[in-house]
Amino acid sequence: MESSPVNVDGSSCQTPAAPHAWPFLVHWLGCVPYCDAVQSMRSRTEARRLESPDELWLLEHPPVFTLGQAGRRGHVRDAGTIPVVRSDRGGQVTYHGPGQLVAYLLFDLHRARVGVRQIVETLEQAVVDILGQAGIAASRRQGAPGVYVRGRKIASIGLRVRSGRTFHGISINVDLDLSHFDRIDTCGFSVLPMTRLADLGVGWSVEESGRRFAASLRRLLRVRAGGVRSEFRSSIVARPEPSPVGR
Repeated sequence: MESSPVNVDGSSCQTPAAPHAWPFLVHWLGCVPYCDAVQSMRSRTEARRLESPDELWLLEHPPVFTLGQAGRRGHVRDAGTIPVVRSDRGGQVTYHGPGQLVAYLLFDLHRARVGVRQIVETLEQAVVDILGQAGIAASRRQGAPGVYVRGRKIASIGLRVRSGRTFHGISINVDLDLSHFDRIDTCGFSVLPMTRLADLGVGWSVEESGRRFAASLRRLLRVRAGGVRSEFRSSIVARPEPSPVGR
């Protein structure tokens, strides 16, 4: 899968050197079929070495419903002509399509000494922070991963961890057609209202949303994994088998 670097802060697409820091690369991939992106993430994760840089892939997908490992096919009520794909991510069922930012995090938790819960919260907080930049109050929910605005969900998360290395990630509704969520029990809920940046008066493009998200995530990771990394020493999750996380 070809990629091009995204300059998220006007200087370099690689995180500046800092104590206990490491290369963090950000790539804008455009619109990529879901199965192609997943296969590329698997291959990249399997080929990783200790010195491999962490990466953030920013992209969109053509229309697709995806079922997480625990997802029930019955939660797809009316797929119509949209394909339904079984995924190895965590969580239930969701929809991806043009106008939605998808951010895939290929990250070494062991090297960062960050636990699964912390990385999930960091992804969510990065969304909360960029919404705050637009004057929108957003929040996380205990037991219901994702980001919510005024009772509606704007970002969904589904992560996979294999040998301490993450792939998959988080999706943010920018300006996509929300009607497709009416065809499914989103995240396993029969009623879960969705929203998007466009409905909240935010006119960012998907790519601009990606730039802001990447900058926010890098700031959080620089603090959590670099500046106060000792906080997470007891939170390392070492599993011999892949571990899906999210909803």
